[in-house]
Amino acid sequence: MASPKLRRTSSILSVVKSVLASFLGVQSQKKYEEDFAEPSPLPFIITGVVLVLLFVLSLILLVNLLN
Repeated sequence: MASPKLRRTSSILSVVKSVLASFLGVQSQKKYEEDFAEPSPLPFIITGVVLVLLFVLSLILLVNLLN
C-alpha cells in the first residue's frame, strides 16, 4: 500500500499533468471528466496560475537574453 505522502505527490503530479495537457489542448474527455469530479478546483487553479507565471517569466528572460 502506498504511503499518504506518496499518494499526495502523485496527486500533485496528476494535477500538473492535467493542467499542462489543458494548456496544450490535448486533454482527453475522460481525463477532463475525472478532473471535474474532484471536490475542489483549488489545486487546478493554483497550479494553473503558477505555470502561467513560470511561462511568462521564462518568456521575459528569453527576450532579455536575446537583446
